[in-house]
Amino acid sequence: MEYMSSLSFERTQRVAIIGGGPGGYEAALAAAQLGAEVTLVERASVGGAAVMTDVVPSKTLIATADAAVAIKGASALGVQLFAKGGDGKPLQPEVAINLAAVNTRLLSLARQQSDDMRASLVEAGVRIVSGHGRLEGDSAVVIATEPGGTDFDRVEADTLLVSVGSSPRELPSAKPDGDRILTWTQLYGMRSLPKHLIVVGSGVTGAEFASAYMNLGSKVTLVSSRDQVLPGEDSDAAAVLEKVFERGGMTLLSKARAESVVNTGDGVVVTLADGRTVEGSHCLMAVGSIPNTAGIGLEEAGVQLTSSGNIRVNRVARTSVPNIYAAGDCTTFVPLASVASMQGRTAIFHALGDVVIPLERRRISANIFTAPEIATVGWSEQDIADGRIDGVVRKLPLSANPRAKMQGIKDGFVKIIARQGSGTVIGGVIVGPRASELIYPIAIAVERRLTIDQVSRVFAVYPSLSASITDATRAMHVVDRNDLDS
Repeated sequence: MEYMSSLSFERTQRVAIIGGGPGGYEAALAAAQLGAEVTLVERASVGGAAVMTDVVPSKTLIATADAAVAIKGASALGVQLFAKGGDGKPLQPEVAINLAAVNTRLLSLARQQSDDMRASLVEAGVRIVSGHGRLEGDSAVVIATEPGGTDFDRVEADTLLVSVGSSPRELPSAKPDGDRILTWTQLYGMRSLPKHLIVVGSGVTGAEFASAYMNLGSKVTLVSSRDQVLPGEDSDAAAVLEKVFERGGMTLLSKARAESVVNTGDGVVVTLADGRTVEGSHCLMAVGSIPNTAGIGLEEAGVQLTSSGNIRVNRVARTSVPNIYAAGDCTTFVPLASVASMQGRTAIFHALGDVVIPLERRRISANIFTAPEIATVGWSEQDIADGRIDGVVRKLPLSANPRAKMQGIKDGFVKIIARQGSGTVIGGVIVGPRASELIYPIAIAVERRLTIDQVSRVFAVYPSLSASITDATRAMHVVDRNDLDS
C-alpha cells in the first residue's frame, strides 16, 4: 500500500541536497515521499563513494575471498576436489583467483547499484543535477562544473542537507600513486593478486582488506601502531581475529608506526619509526579518512566544523544553522553507511515536521567484514570495566554450538551484555560467519529494551548458530547474583 503523508504545507517545501551517497539518497527519497520539491547535486555517481569505491566493491571482494576460504576448507568436511592427470591418476587442484575478473565484476555491480539508485530517485520525482555543489548562505546551492569552475545552476531551498562523505587520508611521506602505493579506492585497478601486500593501519578498513587478500592468496603484512588489531573494538574479538590472521600466515607488526613508503619500481619499501624496513610488492594505506567539506561554503554559511573539518550535528542531524542539516562521514556522528542513511531520513523528517526519533549511538549495530566477521551493538564489556555502566557479561564459544560443529566452524563466540539487576539487554558481540546477520536479534533487544528472559523465551531453530544467543541469555537467567560468571 502506498504511503500517503499526513503533512500539509502552505506551499511546496524546497529541499536541496549536496551529495548522493547513502545519506543524500535516503534524504531525497524521504523528502519526495513527503511531497517536497527535491534537487540532488552529485559530482560523480549516485550512491557516492559508498557504492562506487568503498562499501559495495570492498564487500564484493570480501565475498569472493569468503568463497575461496569455503573451497579450501571443504576437505575438512569430507569434500574433495580432484582432476585426472594425463596418466589417469587424480590430481589435487589449487584454488586460483582471477583478480582482473573479480575487479571487473565488483565494479560492474557497483555501477548497477548506482544505476538502480538513480532510477529510484527519478521515479520518485527527484531532480538530479551532475556537478559540484556549494552552499550560498543558508538558502541556496550553487552548482559548478568543477571545484572553482564555472557556475551553471543555482537552486534555492528552504532546507539544505550536506552529505559529501570523506576521502582516504594521505600521508606526505607515503603518497599514493595508484601503482604500488594505494588507497582502498585504488585497489580495483590491479590485474593480478599482489605477491606481498603490506597494509598500513589496523583499523576496520585495514583489517578487512588484510583478511580478504590473505584469503585470496596474497602474502600479507599488517602494520599496526597499536598493541592489537582493531583498537577500540572488543578485545576478545580482536584476539580471535589475530589468532586467525597468524594461523593464515599473516605477519602482524604491532606497535610499529610507518614513517614512509617508497615505490622502488618493482615493489615498495616501508620504513618504520624504529628504523626497520619491510619490503613488499604493494602497500595499502589505510590510515583513516578526511571529510570532503573544504571549499563548499560551510564556514561562510555559519556552519560549525571541528578542527578536522567534520560538520557538527546533533541527534537529528541538524547543524548550527537551523535549516541546514548534514549526514554521513562528513559529520561528527558514527561513520557508517547505515547511519548516514538513517541520518538523511531523520534530518528530512525533522525539517519537514514529521515524526522523528533522535539517533542514539548505543543502539547502532556495526559489522567488520573480516573472516570471521565481528558484529557489535550497544554497551561494551570495556564500558563495564571502566565503570560507565553496571552490567554483567556472558560469552559462549561457537565451537560448542551444534550447527557450528556441522559446518566446521572453530573460531568465534556470542557475547551478551545485560544490565545488572533488571536483566535488560544493553549490548552484544558476535564473532563468526555471518555475524552481520546474527547481530540483528540482539540489536532488536537493545532497541526495544528486552530482558534476557524475554530473549531466551524466543524459539531458535535447532540446530542454528542463532541458538547460541538464546543459550547465552538462558545462562544469564539470574543477573543480580554476585557470583554470576562473566
